[in-house]
Amino acid sequence: MSISLKNLDQSKATAISAINVAAEVKKAREAVGYSVDDLAVTCGLVAAEITEIENGEHADPAKLKRIAAALQVPVSAFVPM
Repeated sequence: MSISLKNLDQSKATAISAINVAAEVKKAREAVGYSVDDLAVTCGLVAAEITEIENGEHADPAKLKRIAAALQVPVSAFVPM
C-alpha cells in the first residue's frame, strides 16, 4: 500500500490511530476464528509481531498487507471510517 502526498486531499485528511487499526485487525482475526498463533502461521509473521500490531504498538504497512491477505480481507478493512 502506497500513499502519495500528491494524492492526499488535505481537506479530508485525518490521522489514523494505531489503536483503531489494532482493534480492526483483532476484530477481523476473531471474525474468522483465528488465534494469534493461527494467524502467525497463516501470514508468515511471528505471534509477537501480531500482538504488537493488535496492541497498537506498531502498524507496519507491509505486515498489515500480509495479515489482510491471510484473513482474505482488503487492507482498507483495518482503517475504520
